[in-house]
Amino acid sequence: MTYKYRVTLEGIKGFYRVYLIDGASTLYSFHKQMRADMEFPQDQLILFKGLDSKGGLVARFGLFDLGAGAVDQISISQTIKNGITSFVYFYDVTNKKSVNITFEGESPESAPSPVLVDSKGPDPIEFENGYVAFEDLPAEQRHLPSDDDDDKPRKGGLGGLLNISLDDLDDLSDEDADDEDLDEDEDEEEEDPDDEDGKLIYDGTEELPV
Repeated sequence: MTYKYRVTLEGIKGFYRVYLIDGASTLYSFHKQMRADMEFPQDQLILFKGLDSKGGLVARFGLFDLGAGAVDQISISQTIKNGITSFVYFYDVTNKKSVNITFEGESPESAPSPVLVDSKGPDPIEFENGYVAFEDLPAEQRHLPSDDDDDKPRKGGLGGLLNISLDDLDDLSDEDADDEDLDEDEDEEEEDPDDEDGKLIYDGTEELPV
């Protein structure tokens, strides 16, 4: 029989992993697959804390027998038979880092070993480093580009870069043309009207300009 389990982080909507697991697979094989998929540390003690449907403690399973058997001795089918519907899986017991694992029922698909079939969000370590998923943002901080009003200036293009309308661009063009006319008038005023060739010719009798 194949079973489906969902891995989640407490209080975080932007993360999950879904696994299919054969009933004969052990908790140890499940642990190894999760460690590989989510890049959990390999040098830490681990623990499966088994809970019933009401959240009551049923058993603890570690790398060593804690009274209910070690993880390499307990199969998934055994945990279901014992009434365990969820786990708190500590992938780092020393630092109390964990994920929640919830039994979601049987699956018609076959999975000879634990296999990841669906996922959402980055690995848990990213959330530890401060990553916040869109779903976990406060409502007032959620904003999508499609939420912008159509009459707001759009990015891209000259109008967007300058944050002005096309009519404003036309006005600027007219102003530039007026400025060019003024510059030409100033150049003409600076020219000496008597100097048609651009040079003054003296015959030696005039007073030279100083």
